[in-house]
Amino acid sequence: MTDRLDNPCQVVVIGAGPAGLAAATTLKQNGISRVIVLEREPQGGGIPRHCGHPPFGMREFGRIYSGPTYAKKLVDRARNAGVEIHTSTTVVEAGPGGRLLITSDRGPEEVTADRVIMATGVRESPRSARLISGSRPQGIVNTGALQSMIYLKNRKPFEHPVIIGSELVSFSAILTCRKAGIKPVAMLEEADRVTARWPSILLPRLAGIPLQLNTRLVRIEGNSQVTAIVVSDVTGRERRIDCDGVILSGGFVPEASLARSGHLPVDALSNGPVVDQFGRCGDPAYFATGNLLRPVETAGWCWHEGRQVGHWVAQDLAGELPDRNNELQIQIIDSLIKYSIPQKIALPDVSAGMSDLQLRFSRSAKGKLTVCNDRGIVWLKTLSVRPERRVLIPLKELTGACGHGRLELNFNEIT
Repeated sequence: MTDRLDNPCQVVVIGAGPAGLAAATTLKQNGISRVIVLEREPQGGGIPRHCGHPPFGMREFGRIYSGPTYAKKLVDRARNAGVEIHTSTTVVEAGPGGRLLITSDRGPEEVTADRVIMATGVRESPRSARLISGSRPQGIVNTGALQSMIYLKNRKPFEHPVIIGSELVSFSAILTCRKAGIKPVAMLEEADRVTARWPSILLPRLAGIPLQLNTRLVRIEGNSQVTAIVVSDVTGRERRIDCDGVILSGGFVPEASLARSGHLPVDALSNGPVVDQFGRCGDPAYFATGNLLRPVETAGWCWHEGRQVGHWVAQDLAGELPDRNNELQIQIIDSLIKYSIPQKIALPDVSAGMSDLQLRFSRSAKGKLTVCNDRGIVWLKTLSVRPERRVLIPLKELTGACGHGRLELNFNEIT
């Protein structure tokens, strides 16, 4: 049993993935004397720990690593900077003013920090959230569970599964299957095109896996083990695919349970905490970063965001961030826009903090994206959008909106 944590702490980071470790390392590099990372898993490193394939690390280290090597490098880098990392430690409550209730093999403890950075990441939607009917046999897993079985536990849950989805993580599932000698019989996508960027679409072809678009999973069959699935096309015609497993990939949701069960506002669109351009939450003691803000970005993108938040928290502790008395609210008008990050902007200096508004869209479309205030249009651009493609609006181009309460984001589709 390790020693109990001392109080108070300058900064506590919740989550030892790329964003959390980058934030903690940056804080130490900015002269913050005591930075603690709390991680509920037995090891730090986050999701890349059990992604036994490349590519990781180009943005961060200028070379390509496998997931476990990359994760270890992040952990070692943080520890060498003087960050305290406490694993197998779960934060069960995040209270006002940076008061945290935690539990570990030390038992329950209460820790208070001047600032708390939440970097708890995302999770894949389970079968129940996807409303998939049928029996409940063995052999139905998310990508994360599959990677854990293959890379950490040396288990092989099936031989010939079907992969559901075509997000980037879906193609990661193909690489994981190849590692274990598993041969998927199909990859299914409900939309008329693959969600992930090109050239990901080449991978199933190279692996000999049929990619079936406009195909929806209807139900799963089997008793003790999956034996088949039933799918339908756009006309509603059903057919059966023999298989012994189902990989439910993607469908990510921010792991925002601490915010939801506590006092921090959660955005109904992104499902992550409401933040301003510095990552500040509703309680000024709390910041959020990485995939907790929205589903889902790459490890390299989250690492970069974590570094930024580390700098901003250091500035906040030094009294250098603008106050929160005057904020510009971001309001999304069109349902085609899934969410915006941040959801508010601290005024008057919109050039500090995040450089862009980050938008995602629910489906492919072409149209005019407009940003308006009560005086009219302050920004407009015609563009084509696709699901899971990041759209960035430079905040410096919205300076004309300062002092006018809110910004409205709308997308007028061109048919």
